[in-house]
Amino acid sequence: MNSSIQSFLVGFCIKKQIKFLLLTVIALCLTIPVFAFSEPGKVNYKFNKKISREVLENFLERSVTMQNLLIGQGDFNDNLRMIKNMGVKFIGRSVCQWGDEAGLMKNLGLEKELIPKVHAVDPNIILQACIFEIVTEQVNQVAVPAWAFTALHMPVEQRNFRYADMLYPDGKFKNHWGRGSVPDVSQPETKLLFFFLAASYINIGIEAIHFGQVELMNKNDKNLDHYAQILTLIRSYASKHARRGMIICDSHVPGGGFLKDGKLLMDFHSFPLRVMEVPGKPEDAILKVGYTDALFGRSKGGISPSGWKCTNLPYLVELDNYCGSKQPGEEKAAGSFWVWGYDEISWFAHQDKAYRSKWLRYAYDWLAKTDLNGHLQMPAGRQTTSPLDKKRWYYANNPSSAVPDGHGDEDTIRDIWKTGRITK
Repeated sequence: MNSSIQSFLVGFCIKKQIKFLLLTVIALCLTIPVFAFSEPGKVNYKFNKKISREVLENFLERSVTMQNLLIGQGDFNDNLRMIKNMGVKFIGRSVCQWGDEAGLMKNLGLEKELIPKVHAVDPNIILQACIFEIVTEQVNQVAVPAWAFTALHMPVEQRNFRYADMLYPDGKFKNHWGRGSVPDVSQPETKLLFFFLAASYINIGIEAIHFGQVELMNKNDKNLDHYAQILTLIRSYASKHARRGMIICDSHVPGGGFLKDGKLLMDFHSFPLRVMEVPGKPEDAILKVGYTDALFGRSKGGISPSGWKCTNLPYLVELDNYCGSKQPGEEKAAGSFWVWGYDEISWFAHQDKAYRSKWLRYAYDWLAKTDLNGHLQMPAGRQTTSPLDKKRWYYANNPSSAVPDGHGDEDTIRDIWKTGRITK
């Protein structure tokens, strides 16, 4: 056979084989479920000064609510064991200071002691503190450090914070929380407090702050000038003092998010799940786009604080706590925000273990198929209000002598994350 013909035939056969292999790979990809996240060992958790969308979502994908972990809620050593077992990377509400400012400085001391123990389990873990939509008269007992005055270009004085100077001048939301009021972010004293809190948390190793119901606090800040100012100051401080050179900010955003001149004020958004009870099926519940003010499909986009553009900012949704109704277990007992008469976490905690396991898998998969911008913040520890079983806390820990009231959901959460997000 002529050598040129032979070369042509060999090349032709090789091309055919390559084409066949490519078609085979494509066919396999079309039949295998798409996983949005890989195994933990292959996931990127590196950031410094700025955080990419990929890395941010890797953290959000392995996030839990563990309320007051750093103030000693629950058995701390068993919580560390559970964190390692599940592979947690982001711990929401680890500092959950709701008023009670008289204990603030003592709590900061305890938090400073416990944070290194969490990072000894995994140095990548992000711990979140909260600066909520509440201030009480106890804040009058907290001294203002000179560096806080200096940061806000205010005259340095030797004095404590002033509760009255943080409130809305027209009396709006005064005593909204009983003995606590909603602060007005446009007031210099409020910004002074917010900067002091944020800087204090950054100094002890906190890398994320949840700013609560920001839309309650900006009634005199419609253009977001004051929020932009204080967040800029906090981020500037973090760039010099935070563990990885930045603070990751979020807040509850019923309006879809704070956007100023095309720039997003938060690094990610947050909201309650807004669980919807199923009529006629006692204590059964589902998720639904458009139910009440649920965030699904509504997270605003723009330019993130780290500089990347998005159509929709990534967000977390969680089983929220607020209070119980006087009709626990009853259908339509107290309005649309209650689930069979419970707040969300109390409803969840009241279900049996099999249902909880099934529901977490359902919620995780539903979110992946409905809105990939959203991530389910798994319940690991949170306050409950359930008069039927008289429990006041939900613990995902496996039950043991250390945590006799553990609900035993930690392995379910670990296994859901191990499987990953199936997007079709």
